[in-house]
Amino acid sequence: MAKSKHYYIRKSHRYLGVILGVQFLLWTIGGLYFSWTDIDEIHGDFQHRQPSHLRGNLQLISPDSILRQLSNVDSIQSLQLISVLNKPYYNFSFYSKGHLKKVLADAGTGRIRQAISKNEAVQIAAASFNGKPAVEKVEYLVTTNGHHEYREKPLPAWAITFNHPTNTTVYVSAEWGRVESFRNNKWRLFDLLWMMHTMDYKGRDDINNWLLRAFSIFGLLTIISGFVLFWMSSKMSKRKKMAGQWPGSLTI
Repeated sequence: MAKSKHYYIRKSHRYLGVILGVQFLLWTIGGLYFSWTDIDEIHGDFQHRQPSHLRGNLQLISPDSILRQLSNVDSIQSLQLISVLNKPYYNFSFYSKGHLKKVLADAGTGRIRQAISKNEAVQIAAASFNGKPAVEKVEYLVTTNGHHEYREKPLPAWAITFNHPTNTTVYVSAEWGRVESFRNNKWRLFDLLWMMHTMDYKGRDDINNWLLRAFSIFGLLTIISGFVLFWMSSKMSKRKKMAGQWPGSLTI
């Protein structure tokens, strides 16, 4: 006996529902967390201490004197005056023979300095943290993968973890001497749910990956099949109702 279209649509709808059900649940859980959690707490904004400003009467040398110390400068990407432990520094980013390089130079003396040391990184992180928690761990990062909480940020970097209820890690760029990121437990949960939301299990942030596209199409097919089933069931129900009211169907 040949099976009807209704049977195949119902079967497809059932299996699509099973396949997509888990992912729909993860999307819902993630959406609830995103909408009910304060984004400032996730970013750790309440833990940031405002950096002190540089004085307005600083005696600064011209950046030209620093440029003359550098060799093979093809082009300059950026030049910034920044504060590192309350001292003014020029932060140069430039291309040399096709490679991007960074230099930190004392804006008062013109002396090009070495990368930020461990002790300096701890001081910078502590000065940026609201409160005075003890330092629990210090790491020096040269490389990170797509799942690391400090990704697509300047490297090398110092990771300073504080003994704090939020388990916060402050990341300080070794070359630039500035705080790049605050990462706490709420951010880590957000990041995990975001990975499940985007279905990018490789780098977490790509919303154009093929797995997400495929599940979006499957979800659309599930919804369409549900509407078709509703229409077909309503039509069949109407036919049965009309057949029951037909005089020839009455029995005595």
